[in-house]
Amino acid sequence: LLNINVGGKSFQIAYKVAARYPITRLGKLALCTDPMKKLQLCDDYSVQKNEYFFDRDPSIFHYIFHFYRSGVLWIMDEMCPSNFVEEIEYWGVHLKYTQRCCRILFEEKQDELKEYLKIEKELEAELEPLDSAEQFEGKFLGRFREMVWNLIENPYSSVAAKIIAVMSSFFVLISIVGMTLSTVEEMKHKTGKMWMEQMEMICAIFFTSEYIMRLISSSSFKKFLRAAFNAVDLVAILPFYIQILFENLDEGDTLYHEELHKVENVSKLGKVLKLIKLMRIFRILKLARHSTGLRAFGFTMRQCYQQVCCLFLFIAMGVFTFSALMHSVEHDVPGTSFTSIPYAWWWAAVSLSTVGYGDTVPDTVLGRMVAFACISFGIILNGMPISILYNKFSDYYAKLKAHEIET
Repeated sequence: LLNINVGGKSFQIAYKVAARYPITRLGKLALCTDPMKKLQLCDDYSVQKNEYFFDRDPSIFHYIFHFYRSGVLWIMDEMCPSNFVEEIEYWGVHLKYTQRCCRILFEEKQDELKEYLKIEKELEAELEPLDSAEQFEGKFLGRFREMVWNLIENPYSSVAAKIIAVMSSFFVLISIVGMTLSTVEEMKHKTGKMWMEQMEMICAIFFTSEYIMRLISSSSFKKFLRAAFNAVDLVAILPFYIQILFENLDEGDTLYHEELHKVENVSKLGKVLKLIKLMRIFRILKLARHSTGLRAFGFTMRQCYQQVCCLFLFIAMGVFTFSALMHSVEHDVPGTSFTSIPYAWWWAAVSLSTVGYGDTVPDTVLGRMVAFACISFGIILNGMPISILYNKFSDYYAKLKAHEIET
């Protein structure tokens, strides 16, 4: 018998039983005749007891011991997959000796654990600041840049940092409200327009100062430009300066084109200017810097992009299928709106979303049956991913909150 002591628990295995599996550690120990090589296969050896010592987990070795006796490696659900794989690799036992049902469940559990650890790592990276206080040591104006960094990036470092974080969110909301009010007819008179322009200028000055402070306090210029939040900050302030540039060009071009009677180019410039003004709506994305909910939403979309893409694929398939069916049963009806399949796309899209504006409706019985099938398919289609996305969102939100409290 081969006397084995694993973590203080003794086991006995017949030499011929262990030798049946020569590639395993105990199989090599049973077949080996060189005493020095035997010592390399174990942690210690007692000459008096003729016992080989192994400093390993005895609870998992019970399953290894059972494998040598029965030829089948059993896996229990309560085991940690990483620890179990590490132990069986040490003993040289392969997962192929397990039953197929156990192996499938174990591999699924391994995949779930890997996915969980991957998400945990990405969540930590989501909350990890672009720089840290240690990165400023030994650099030019290191103490000053660290102070600015704490003021801008770490709202919990001081009262002033909290005030700046609140002011940042306040100016974002003021900017969005100002942009909204600028479209109201009553606010387009001279006094209202002047107030809106002054409000926009104050917001732009604050956002520019905030961006410059972040740029100054950054330890790496390339790392700063690659950061998503800094790109959002840049998009938030650029429209204001581009608008000023285009307005100056517009004034100069107006005089020039009045002389040449080519005002159509000026109107094109005005359309571009309206588009640039509309870009100010992206300032609302700045709230994500201080909002855990918006971060969790963005993180959920990144993690579930495959499910979202799959949903859009099903919607596209439904739109093409039901629009073709509706056109085939309705195109002969006098005065129908389904004159072609592309004209039926809008009806199929709003029906699949279960909104149904009622601007385009079928007239025949067959058409109504197709519409009922389209709406039913839309209900089933919309119901499938919503629960998955919501569960993941709530899970990620709770984890982000927990990480924020820990840090």
